Amino acid sequence: MCASIRHRGPDDVGLLFRDGVGLGMTRLSIIDVQGGHQPIGNEDGSVWIVFNGEIYNHLEVRADLIALGHRFATLADTEAVVHAYEEWGDECLSRLNGMFAFALWDSRQRRLLLARDRMGIKPLHYRLAGGRLSFASEIKALLQDPETSRDLDLAALDEYLALEFVPAPRTILREVRKLPGGHLLSWRQSDGQAEVRRWWTPNLAPSEGAPPDASPDELGAALHAVLRQAVRKEMISDVPLGVFLSGGIDSSAVAAMMCEVSPGSVRSFSIGFADPSFDESRHARRVAEHLDTDHSELILEPSMLVDLVPVVTASLDEPLGDASVVPTHLLSKFTRESVKVALGGDGGDELFAGYPTMQAHRLAGYYEALPAALRRRLIPGLVDRLPVSLDNISFDFKLRRFVHGAGRPLHERHLAWTGSFTPEQRSQLLTTAVTRQLNESDEPDTVAGLAREAAGLADPLNRVLYLDMKLYLENDILAKVDRASMLASLEARVPLLNVDVVEHVTGLPLNLKLRRLTTKWLLKRALRDALPAEILGRRKKGFGIPVARWLQGPLRGELLEALDPTRLGAEGLFRPEAVGRLVEEHLGGSRDHRKQLWTLFMFQRWLETYGAAQGGRTSGAAAV
Repeated sequence: MCASIRHRGPDDVGLLFRDGVGLGMTRLSIIDVQGGHQPIGNEDGSVWIVFNGEIYNHLEVRADLIALGHRFATLADTEAVVHAYEEWGDECLSRLNGMFAFALWDSRQRRLLLARDRMGIKPLHYRLAGGRLSFASEIKALLQDPETSRDLDLAALDEYLALEFVPAPRTILREVRKLPGGHLLSWRQSDGQAEVRRWWTPNLAPSEGAPPDASPDELGAALHAVLRQAVRKEMISDVPLGVFLSGGIDSSAVAAMMCEVSPGSVRSFSIGFADPSFDESRHARRVAEHLDTDHSELILEPSMLVDLVPVVTASLDEPLGDASVVPTHLLSKFTRESVKVALGGDGGDELFAGYPTMQAHRLAGYYEALPAALRRRLIPGLVDRLPVSLDNISFDFKLRRFVHGAGRPLHERHLAWTGSFTPEQRSQLLTTAVTRQLNESDEPDTVAGLAREAAGLADPLNRVLYLDMKLYLENDILAKVDRASMLASLEARVPLLNVDVVEHVTGLPLNLKLRRLTTKWLLKRALRDALPAEILGRRKKGFGIPVARWLQGPLRGELLEALDPTRLGAEGLFRPEAVGRLVEEHLGGSRDHRKQLWTLFMFQRWLETYGAAQGGRTSGAAAV
């Protein structure tokens, strides 16, 4: 198991076997490089832990515990968790500021505790069968156990087609589950039973109360201070660190705060694209010059990206329809040549209402007030006749998705705009056998469950923010960054998701985030003196790759092979004629099906790598 994820921790391997329990870890040494070997135990060896991540306030927690009589044997942040558990039990989690996934064995209670950080930054998967619990950062480690079935979870497949990722707690495999962010799992050795419960969740309710009694300048200054302090905490390291710099507002904000904390010593890293509609390198250079960072840049030619597609997709344990995982890995690999830790700007869009979909939801009310004949026939017909552009998030692409998603209930509309296949499209895509099994299944609908959780929020856009945090951020963005960076043995940190920032921003009124159609309004105000005006005023672009053109060009052969009708017919999941229609229209240039085809392509590549089975058939390989 450890060997299969050695890329996550090439510096050290640690094993512990006792009481019928085995703990193993591979370590990327960041804090207490020499003395932080794991597993780490307490003074009498009754509590042991394997830990992935960082505790940014471990020095404060350590000081409190020493005052209470605990004795430390290392300087590692991991040991603080062991003694915190001794002192406060499961409640210790609320005292930790960090990104983490850990397993802690309490031999006195014969109990194993699995826990994941608030936002789900670090991954944790598990399998519970026959009273036996196995767990790992990545599914490939679980697949070392030949008893682990590779049966496909059809409900997870259906959600993947809708969302482009598999949301927690499901994975694409029926026997394996994800522990959701902000949750813990308690397993008792006596009876082999486990209990999963939530210990934290984002709370947007305070944002719907009375507005703060402060001016915009005061609110901006307060936010600036919170951001700077969070970045200061996340710069703790005993090894060199840097920052991912795209030239967007979020990564530029992190870089600016790093330069305030440590002026003259910040290293920044970016990549650019030969395709100008995807390239942001000039914006990254502008920010680097303004902040006077030590900037490094790599310009990518199409062949560099295309050649890496099979490498990256083979490393993913689940299908992921987010094509930006490829350049994210290249950026991580490039950055790892110079530093071991990199801070990034992920999470800013979900916290500060930065996505264009937030503007679209605000406009949807006006659109739906138009006469029904216009909305149902005339406008969709005109939009469908627009010329097809393969540029990054082109106007016709956005307009088509807006028109065909409008009129649906809020969460369905949101998924129609952000995901791949609508319910109607999935019913045409999936075979009769798969559709029948899905209809007969009583599996809960993950998205509907989260929508019910968000229903208590009065503002519909707050509900969208909650869905984005629990769905897209946790299961796509953070999963992508973790896999892409750890594949390069680089630790990626996300200071905008530090708990101090999250709890501050979720309590702010929505009109400080989305003011009319201006996204990230207060964040931009807080950074007025830190970043150039043209950076703050930039339209959001995203970190994409030219998928639409690749599928017509350098990946055409691989696409046709992956979606070959004979192959699809043998697998029995997708209707070959429905897939063939998508392929023909896209390759012929009459329609832009980049999202749907990439979603299918990534699934087929995953299926080929992992050999999953359907309906009780297994391939014979498995997990521990």
